[in-house]
Amino acid sequence: MLASVESEVRLPLPGPNATGEELFKMGLLYSTGQGGAPLDFVSAHMLFNLAAMRGSEAAKAYRKELSQEMGSEEVAEAQRAAREWLARG
Repeated sequence: MLASVESEVRLPLPGPNATGEELFKMGLLYSTGQGGAPLDFVSAHMLFNLAAMRGSEAAKAYRKELSQEMGSEEVAEAQRAAREWLARG
């Protein structure tokens, strides 16, 4: 039971005006499972992708490295999530 509760824990996503640096920092939390965020590579990739789109060079490097640890389905899921986030903004 505890594992299912932990898997549903999510930090609030940054708002549509978030900077690349803010998105990058949140991506770091998800990629390491720190700061109250679960270890979630899909969310981390999504956030690094958004941060890269907003000018974060560090996010580009982290996104590339992380994608090498993920399956193609997970990368596709992260990309869909990024598009959805942009559409809501």
